[in-house]
Amino acid sequence: MRSIILGEVEIIRVVEWEGSFGSARRIVPGAGIETWEANEELLAPHFWDRGSDEWIGALQTWVLRSAGRTVLVDTNVGNGRERPSMPAFHHRNTDFLGQLAAAGVRPEDVDVVVNTHLHADHVGWNTVAEGPGAWRPAFPNATYLMPAADHAHFDPGNGRALRPDDVALFEDSVAPVVRAGQAVLWEGEYRIDEHLVLEAAPGHTPGSSVLRLDSGGERAVFVGDLLHSPVQIAEPAHNSCFCEDAAGAAATRRRVLGRAADERELVVPAHFGGPGAFEVRREAGRFAVRNWAPYTA
Repeated sequence: MRSIILGEVEIIRVVEWEGSFGSARRIVPGAGIETWEANEELLAPHFWDRGSDEWIGALQTWVLRSAGRTVLVDTNVGNGRERPSMPAFHHRNTDFLGQLAAAGVRPEDVDVVVNTHLHADHVGWNTVAEGPGAWRPAFPNATYLMPAADHAHFDPGNGRALRPDDVALFEDSVAPVVRAGQAVLWEGEYRIDEHLVLEAAPGHTPGSSVLRLDSGGERAVFVGDLLHSPVQIAEPAHNSCFCEDAAGAAATRRRVLGRAADERELVVPAHFGGPGAFEVRREAGRFAVRNWAPYTA
């Protein structure tokens, strides 16, 4: 457990797993080796293994203690999922709920679950198995906030051709929460409390969102998969291989980074390893890291 406090909100970082996810060139395909080498000081060793040319990332959840409630931001992959086209996510078995317990969070303590978008590594621990092929919400007292646009996009009943893994994630990690009456499908903007508000940030997926924190004059923005690597801070035009709308994702990335620089927001991506979060500044028409969060201190 590693935590910081901004205003009246405590932010606890729970890292389920951290390591190499594969080729840096595959994860951010638009950035050639020359781009990574030019930004080596920014990237190595926490985010890029120069020797193997692999991207280093994390599966993690951010726990917010805000206005007397416990909020989880994204829920990783989950155990026992059928994800054959994603080997790193297929039939995982980790002690994530034990890690949450070590951070002082029992499933029944969670009041709000935020899914910044509905990709497999952001919804998995929404549910737990209760029998063969049967799933129930992992957090029985929580309201799950899901972007309505993503729910429509990934719903197998929408008539759109979907990958088998996307059908599976909807059926095991999204639909059970909706059937249980615990989901709120929001659009545009959704205020959680006086410190936290969700805002639409489409591009990575149609419903991708960011969660903004503003408390006591201190600010943060949880950006989900808007950034997979710091190489996208230096070169925000480069999308990850998972972005579904390339132009939209790049435009949203520039907009969110620009506001973070202007308002001194701590930027908290879903998959950054190492320090995990950073402040950004404008520098000669580009963006640069002002400083890293103190999680690794």
